[in-house]
Amino acid sequence: MSYLNHNIRYLRKLKSYTQADLAERIGVKRPAIGAYEELRAEPKLDTIQKLSYLFGVTLDQLINQDLSKGEKASEVDAEGRTLRILPIVIDDQGDERISVVPVSARAGYSHSYADPEYIAELPKFSLPLPEMYPDRSYRLFQIEGDSMLPIQDGSYIVCEYVEDWTYIKDGECYIVITKADGIVYKRVWRQARLNRLEMKSDNLIYQPFYTELSDVVEIWKSLAFISFDLPDEEPQTSDDVQVLSDLVHQLKRDVDALKKNEA
Repeated sequence: MSYLNHNIRYLRKLKSYTQADLAERIGVKRPAIGAYEELRAEPKLDTIQKLSYLFGVTLDQLINQDLSKGEKASEVDAEGRTLRILPIVIDDQGDERISVVPVSARAGYSHSYADPEYIAELPKFSLPLPEMYPDRSYRLFQIEGDSMLPIQDGSYIVCEYVEDWTYIKDGECYIVITKADGIVYKRVWRQARLNRLEMKSDNLIYQPFYTELSDVVEIWKSLAFISFDLPDEEPQTSDDVQVLSDLVHQLKRDVDALKKNEA
């Protein structure tokens, strides 16, 4: 039994939205909301996704639970047992394209990650490398800042979608999409008993922090990075390295002199 029509009406009134208010927020016409609530029509999948995000419930809760009775799951579904849908883009041959999330799109992605129309508008390309498997979903996220040095500000992180969060490997790098902080790139440790992630930067001037799994909406495993910050054509020796080199040579001369004296 589906509770979708009942939940749409209940959650709309809980938010004090009119049918026109709700229609405007999810991009449909006002009569469509009435049709959904009265079981005269069923919303398309992308519309259900927008409703899910707007009301802050999972797709499974929106469809299969009577939310007016407080049947909202309190346990975090780390394994992805409930419906977790990833919008993707397919080319004319039926192959999945890789969407790119540049820095300029970070804020928009944090709010529209579940919107197929938004994902379709992102830059996209194919990367026909043997390391990229056709049965998996990939995405590129551009990072900013120096918290993950030596990976430079502006680099693109090549990522693979993680549906089951119990597969997170402690100490490896992930892109984590959260409701509170948006797109975060960090080394991750999963604290299963506490239902949270410990997030650490490679740049040690930044302190570790924790993210509750209930705040997480997507996780992507970092596979590689693309950077346009190439090294200088003729790297210069720094003063510090030169001083160290001089000290090593001086030490070698001193050792040689001691050996001669002992002889």
